[in-house]
Amino acid sequence: MSKVVSRPLNGLNSIANSEGIFSIVAMDQRNTLKRMFAAVGVPAATDEQMYGAKVAVASALSKSASGILLDPTWGVPAVNDNDILASTCGLLIAAENPNRGDFNGEPRPSAMPGQDAAWVKSLGGQAVKVLVSMHPGRPRAAGEPDLTTETVALVQAIVDDCKAQGIPSVIENLIYALPGQELTPQQKEDLIVESALLLNETKPDLLKLEFPITENGAKRLANGLTVPWAVLSAGVAFDQFKKAIIISCDAGGASGFIAGRSIWKEAIGMAPEEQKTFLTTTAIARLDELNATVVGRAVPWHKAVK
Repeated sequence: MSKVVSRPLNGLNSIANSEGIFSIVAMDQRNTLKRMFAAVGVPAATDEQMYGAKVAVASALSKSASGILLDPTWGVPAVNDNDILASTCGLLIAAENPNRGDFNGEPRPSAMPGQDAAWVKSLGGQAVKVLVSMHPGRPRAAGEPDLTTETVALVQAIVDDCKAQGIPSVIENLIYALPGQELTPQQKEDLIVESALLLNETKPDLLKLEFPITENGAKRLANGLTVPWAVLSAGVAFDQFKKAIIISCDAGGASGFIAGRSIWKEAIGMAPEEQKTFLTTTAIARLDELNATVVGRAVPWHKAVK
């Protein structure tokens, strides 16, 4: 069992900077991180390698982040055992089931038994992050489950549990194409916006959303959301993500970003000294550049609540 570290709970302020803006580093990847190791010639990453990657990223980047998002398997033990988080960096813990359910090739929502808000608090977490996937308007035959309704109901239960425990809920949504379907840019925009508006009704503390494709998509979010949102990076190239942040904030009223691979992905598989150099030069410079990008542009979270 890893060391338990007690951290104060102060709502979304625990994971935002002093201006109420989110500059959060995402390092909660589990299966994705294993695939990243495999892509650089490590076909079966060990627990030690997974843990070491979390230590390296958190050590280098937490001082420039308002928060860091970590998984409970390797990430939380990495920062708790080694006491490496900067005092200004809050801790979000991913509490979703890493093995999502499946219905005829579509993701189906499922809770991870025991991983509730009280459990996150017991690990020193200051916010609960749960990932869901949605495709509003998906056709279904008689007798088939309504996956969209199931997902919204699951999120509502998570949000209610977090409120009861006094810890913020951060709901991440990823859209998906139906089996055999290839989404057009307009379809992607519509699904991102429609999913966000459905999840908005559950009143989470923060939505973590994909970039809504266009400036118009961002405006649709600004006009429809009553809770704050932060744009996720989804592993896109750094320069592309920076442009997405600008549009998300300027047109969409976003309150910041939650960025992972766009900042640190090249570090995976590097030798320790090379990795440390990359993270303390290139990666931290990227994070600092994103921090500068949101200054005067992102909407403080408390002003985004309607």
